[in-house]
Parts: sequence; C-alpha cells; structure tokens
Amino acid sequence: MELLLPFILLIFASFFQGSFGLGMKYMSPLSWEAWWLVHVTIAMIIFPFIWAIIVIPDLFQIISSSPIESIQMAMLYGFLWGIGGIMFGVSVPYIGLSLTMGIVMGLAGSVGSLIPFFQGSNSTSDPVFQYVIGGLLISLVGVALTAKAGIDRDKLQNLTNSNNSNITKGITIAIVCGVLSALLNVGFSNATPIAKTAEEFGVITRNSSLAAWVVVLWGAFTMNALYCIYLLFKNNSWKSFKTIESFKAYRWSFIAGLCWFAALGVYGQGAALLGDIGPVIGWPMLLGLSLIISNFWAYRAGEWKNAKKPFNLLLLGLVVLIASAVVLGLGSTV
Repeated sequence: MELLLPFILLIFASFFQGSFGLGMKYMSPLSWEAWWLVHVTIAMIIFPFIWAIIVIPDLFQIISSSPIESIQMAMLYGFLWGIGGIMFGVSVPYIGLSLTMGIVMGLAGSVGSLIPFFQGSNSTSDPVFQYVIGGLLISLVGVALTAKAGIDRDKLQNLTNSNNSNITKGITIAIVCGVLSALLNVGFSNATPIAKTAEEFGVITRNSSLAAWVVVLWGAFTMNALYCIYLLFKNNSWKSFKTIESFKAYRWSFIAGLCWFAALGVYGQGAALLGDIGPVIGWPMLLGLSLIISNFWAYRAGEWKNAKKPFNLLLLGLVVLIASAVVLGLGSTV
C-alpha cells in the first residue's frame, strides 16, 4: 500500500509530461522566442515558486541553509539541461518529431536513471541493480519500436528528409540532446541535500522535493531565457509580444507551462516517497509513460491517419514500455 501513492503520482506526472507539448501547436502569431520566453517563465520560475512557497513557507531560509555545493551542482545540471532542450527543437526539422522523441526519450531515460544510480555507493551490488538494468533495456527496446513506427509513418506520409547528411546531422544532435536532457533528473538527484534540509525544517517528504526543483530550475531558466533574449535581439522580434489576436497563443503558453512543471513537481513527490531509489526508477517510468500519452494525443490529432502498419508497431512499442515500467516498479519492492 505504501508504494501505491508514489506510482499514482508518477502516472499523473506522466500525463502532464505527455500533454504539455500540445501547447506548441498554438504558438502563432507569436514568434517562437517570444512564446518560449513566456512559457519558461511560467514553467520554471513563477509556478514552481508559488507552489513551493505555499507548502514551504521557509523556502529561502532552507535554500540558504543547504550545502553550497549541492546548490551549485543542481543549478549547473539545470543549465546544461537547458542546452539539451534547445537542441531538441534544432533536431526536429532534420529527422522529424517521432525519431527525435524516440532517441531523446530513450537516452534521457537511461542516462538520467543510471547516473544517479552509479553515484550511489556499492550500486552494482544493490539487489535492485538487475531490475534497473533490465527495466532500462526493455525501455530502450520500446522506445526503438516507437521511433521505428514514427519513421515508417513519416515515409508513408512523405515527411522524411531524404538528404542523408541532414539525417546524420539530425541524429547526432538528437543523441547529444538526449544525454543533456537526462541532466535534469541528475540535477534533481544531486539536489537531494536541499530536500533533506527542508525535511529538517519540518517539511513533509512529499513536498521537500519542491525546494530542490526551485534550485535546479534557476539554472534551467537562465539558459532558456538567455537564448530567447538572444533570438529576440537577433531577429528583432520584440514587437511579437504586441501582436494582435495573440491571446490564444499566450493562453496555451501559460497552460503548457503549468503542465510542464506539474509533471516535474508531481514526479518529484512520487520519487521522494520512493526514497533514494526514486530518481533511478521514477525517471524512466515518467518518460516511458509520457511517451504513451503524447502518442495518444498524436493519434487523436490524426497524425497516424492512413498508417495502419506503423500504428500497430507503435502499439507494440507502447506495450513494451508498459512492461519496462512494471519491471522498474518491481525493483522498488526489493
């Protein structure tokens, strides 16, 4: 029964993670950089701070009392993750969304789980080791199947880029993006001392993770905001903020921001309740299940129309991802 709540929270987090991308369909008439700057301000600064300060009134005192090394490393990993997030958008035009999602989700889930695991002492002798490795390998198979389904669908719909040099470049960028994207969870894992400090101040375990996220996202926001401001100057697109009939774009930027951090905030609560192994098991579960949710929305939007065989392959990949989540869940009971 103790494990029921953490896994319910992870499922909810996966729903938010798989759904926030819907807002990106409604950027127009804002420029990308204007929409994204509003989005990350909501997602990484305003919403996390409001949520954290409500449940952690002594937030800033807790952060100032935390080990400086933990604060620095958490912000650094968040900053590096920001680079990966930007590279995601660069990769998509070269190889398409499906293949990019497959590569990034697979690497981010594996690397983001393994680094915190191996940072622990005697990790390979831990009984949970075989479940972690097994679950991650199954997860990679599931991601590979969903990526293959996406490639086959794009071929049927004449969306793939036939330029081999562009495909190679896109895959290379996606690989780097996947590794860097994993660092968000690594930053969260390294911010554990901040969460522990919060607990010493009387904050319940489930909410202590919010203090850690606030610090990690300071670094992530810095990278994203600097890039957006650079583009606003480069493209002279500051006037985009005043574009007529842009209310819908602003609304979706706000909604996407709320969903994005809702995913991380709820994931952090579930991972915290699982203990030290939380970031190891919870992260690949979050990304694997969110890939299922995002493909559900893609199906509803008609992206798999007239692509029956690729869609059947997608369903197989999603079943494998569910199996990997089950294996990782069993690992938490060891």
